[in-house]
Amino acid sequence: MPDLSAATGGRILFGGDYNPEQWPEATWHEDVRLMKDAGVNSVTLGVFSWAKLEPHPGAREFGWLDTLMDLMHANGIGVVLATPTSSPPPWMGRLHPDTLPRTEDGRTEWWGGRQHFSHSSATYRRYAAAITEDLAARYGGHPALTMWHINNEYCTFDYGDEAAAAFRRWLREKYGTLDALNTAWGTAFWSQGYDSWDGILPPRQPHYMKNPTQVLDFRRFTSDMLLECYVAERDIVRRHTPHIPVTTNFMPMWFGQDAWRWAEEEDVVSVDIYPDPRDPLGARNGAMVQDMTRSQAHGPWMLMEQAAGPVNWRGVNHPKPRGLNRLWSLQAVARGADAVCYFQWRQSRQGAEKFHSGMVSHAGEEGRTFQEVKQLGGELARIGEAVAGSRTNADIAILHDWHSWWAGAQDGRLSTEADYPSVVGAWHRALWEAHLTAAFAHPEHDLAGYRCVLVPQLYLLTDAAVENLLAYARQGGTLVCGFLTGVADQDDRVRPGGMDARLRDLFGIRTLHEWWPLDAGETVECDGGRGGFRGTLWSEELEAEPDTVAARYKGGELDGLPAVLNKGQAWYVSTLPEPDALRELLAGIAAGAGVRPVLDGLPAGVEAVRRGELLFVLNHGREPVTVEVPGTHLDLLTDETITGGLTLGRYGAAVLRP
Repeated sequence: MPDLSAATGGRILFGGDYNPEQWPEATWHEDVRLMKDAGVNSVTLGVFSWAKLEPHPGAREFGWLDTLMDLMHANGIGVVLATPTSSPPPWMGRLHPDTLPRTEDGRTEWWGGRQHFSHSSATYRRYAAAITEDLAARYGGHPALTMWHINNEYCTFDYGDEAAAAFRRWLREKYGTLDALNTAWGTAFWSQGYDSWDGILPPRQPHYMKNPTQVLDFRRFTSDMLLECYVAERDIVRRHTPHIPVTTNFMPMWFGQDAWRWAEEEDVVSVDIYPDPRDPLGARNGAMVQDMTRSQAHGPWMLMEQAAGPVNWRGVNHPKPRGLNRLWSLQAVARGADAVCYFQWRQSRQGAEKFHSGMVSHAGEEGRTFQEVKQLGGELARIGEAVAGSRTNADIAILHDWHSWWAGAQDGRLSTEADYPSVVGAWHRALWEAHLTAAFAHPEHDLAGYRCVLVPQLYLLTDAAVENLLAYARQGGTLVCGFLTGVADQDDRVRPGGMDARLRDLFGIRTLHEWWPLDAGETVECDGGRGGFRGTLWSEELEAEPDTVAARYKGGELDGLPAVLNKGQAWYVSTLPEPDALRELLAGIAAGAGVRPVLDGLPAGVEAVRRGELLFVLNHGREPVTVEVPGTHLDLLTDETITGGLTLGRYGAAVLRP
């Protein structure tokens, strides 16, 4: 299958969502002039244009899109052409109410926004296939076409009757018999046993807690149904254009989509990233999503959307300070992006997102936003040939699994404070602050290429995943696991002993007597490290094998009991150390496994990432810093020769080639 390189042609793609249907045709020509001035070489067309393309059932209005495709090609701008199926026209819901999704308490999600479609609706799927077929037939041979963009940010849940019927079909295919389903769901609890498939519903609003395995399976089902929608449209465009790559854009760490499985169905893995400019961890959050996406893509990936300035969906929407848009864009490139794009090209004057920024803001071409976009476009063009197609490698893998996340998020869990994304984020932050580049992997992936594997928290582990971790450890790999790992099997059935016996043996745990979750803001004192440390969120009452305790709890109910265990190359961390302590712990373990930063002695807030032969050095601080870089390098951004010391200003960046 084609990949991202088929679209980049040895460049970095630069551009964004272009919604010209919001503007008069005279503006289109002005847009092209500004695009060329800014170095834009790619635009995404048609994402939200279904009502424009099909104003009433069966009609086709392609003339305006013909003009735009020709205009882009005439000016050397490639088109990522979207199927418009994320936002059906109002007539569809009016004429076919079965296409509208329903919430768990039975409310209908009406038209007037977006994503108002039932993934299980045969009517919706029929209309989606028809418009996709006609788009592919009309534009498959157009010279402007470089990539297909299917739908947009798949994120719809549906608890309605058609989804219920589809859920039952999905369950019958998975389990085969009601006895198998009743066993997997543990329906002996609370008299929930099913005697008929027709009695099974989505986990709609009950009087009290839902069956957790029913909820888990419904989350799996939802991801699969949305994936069916994507694959159906992908297969249509692929049949017309087998040489053109296909993508759909992920939302970062979105709860409802098993992105590992989805990525296997994409030619190009793309994502939307919107860190908060005021968040002191914004750069770290961006780096984690970038590492995740690169790992899903197994190489270069596409930044489909980011904001050139403020968004409009936070409580307070702050603009990006001068230089931050450039810095975060270069961070994405450092961590593997071969496409840097935005939502959207021109800021809208009407509609729900008129205060969401664009590459051309309301201030126009003289505005700071466009001037910074123009600078970035020139720099990406300058480094593109040296960067495109190269790899960002990592010796450390963080394991992540959506099914484990879904299972651990059940209503009856021991603590809502031990939030899975926050725990994973804390471990990634520790590596980022220690200047160690990480990849992500699924717990059943081949781990042999990593010196160190981290498992911040995987509540649910299949037998295959457990055996994979054991095999990695037996082969000499360094394995570090956090609390609440290996508690349940694939059906969310708690394993005997509260943790898989094979893992207990691996880490030197004789008995896990009890879990002791902590309140918000509560800490536990631990010895070990430099003068001890404080743990947060969680603690455990463990009995350990001799000579395996690396740190103990101090004071309180768990005084003197193990907090951190180390048996051979396997480590178990039963609490979440505060950030400095977690960084020190993981950096020390990584160093023992032979993993070092690409540059030693980096100041706080400075990021150094090697991509191919290039070294990206990024200053996330507001004050100038000096960085020691051994040897002589050429900064591709400035064409300056750097020997020894490198000075970076506020939000400064350098791309160094030996």
